[in-house]
Amino acid sequence: MQKRQYFHQFDPTRVPSPCFVVDRAAVEDNLKILNRVGRESGAKVLAALKAFSCWSLGDLFNQYLWGSCASGVNEARLAREYYGGEVHTYSAAYKDADLLQVVELSDHVLFNSLSQWQRFKDKCLAAKECRPGLEFGLRINPEHSEGEVELYDPCAPKSRMGVPRSQFGDTLPEGITGLHFHTLCEQDVPPLKRTIAAVEEKFGAFLPQLTWVNFGGGHHISREDYQVDELIALLKAFSEKYQLQVYIEPGEATALRSGVLVAEVLDTFVSTVPQAILDTSATCHMPDTLEMPYRADILGAGLANELAHTYRLGGMTCLAGDVIGDYSFAHPLEVGQRLVFEDMAHYTMVKTTTFNGINLPSIALWDSRTDQLEVIRDFGYEDFKTRLS
Repeated sequence: MQKRQYFHQFDPTRVPSPCFVVDRAAVEDNLKILNRVGRESGAKVLAALKAFSCWSLGDLFNQYLWGSCASGVNEARLAREYYGGEVHTYSAAYKDADLLQVVELSDHVLFNSLSQWQRFKDKCLAAKECRPGLEFGLRINPEHSEGEVELYDPCAPKSRMGVPRSQFGDTLPEGITGLHFHTLCEQDVPPLKRTIAAVEEKFGAFLPQLTWVNFGGGHHISREDYQVDELIALLKAFSEKYQLQVYIEPGEATALRSGVLVAEVLDTFVSTVPQAILDTSATCHMPDTLEMPYRADILGAGLANELAHTYRLGGMTCLAGDVIGDYSFAHPLEVGQRLVFEDMAHYTMVKTTTFNGINLPSIALWDSRTDQLEVIRDFGYEDFKTRLS
């Protein structure tokens, strides 16, 4: 199935380089799909800000989703200030001072361990007396792996994420009204079905006692070939079976196909193989190409040796491994030429660093429907300096 295309008509010379360009129309297309899932299934769909937190689009998210989920106090504050709806916060552990703020900012607060819940239970229940709608939950580990890359598998052996069944007693801890699980990464309905079966097998006795269950993230719902109708039926059936509210927290799905990273060729030369140095960086600006790893697509480029001219593309840093990959082009690259890396909004904008003092990419919002373009953020020396002292 062909991927949705938004940026083939975009002129990359209209923005500074490097620059993240996010298409408001593409984001809205994703949110419409997620909204349909929520409306037709009864599940509440939350945006995972850890994946994409371009808060200038918070008003758009608020039109379509039921809220957002945060990974700590800063994201919870961002969610409350800009995104509207419910705020759910989960962290592998909370500091005392952070937890006090999280409880004030959030509607649901989720804990990663029984020890953290016991440590903070009294404060949480006292807060609930002032805000009766405040809910508390535990992340569980169903010990069922679906991830292909161990780095991104919350259920990998010796995982620190969530409470396994062996740590529970026969009853839920006092004050806990919901459970949260997360096993997926860029996956579709069959892995979710298998995960639910594992959760029911291990934690089924607790489910009728709950008022809500959170299916976590990793759902690639806005991907073109995702089984949306099947997901709707699955969510609805689970909710009706146990008479509880279901939540899901897609992150990447909110921003899939919605953003690019514009970069510029600074130099070309031959060093064993033809090389090109760009004004961007794998380690600074697209670290998942090294961590995941994955190959970022470039508009108009091919695999190595697929087209006439092949180059190894590298970043500006001193890291020897700051290599984006080997790409081929129909014509030789020229200094000053712009390249457009596709699908770079989710889990890219949120992970950038200033290693080697390299500037962060600018941020621009574009609307492919109207061609309206605005550069909303530039970064420079002060942004680098103030991070360090």
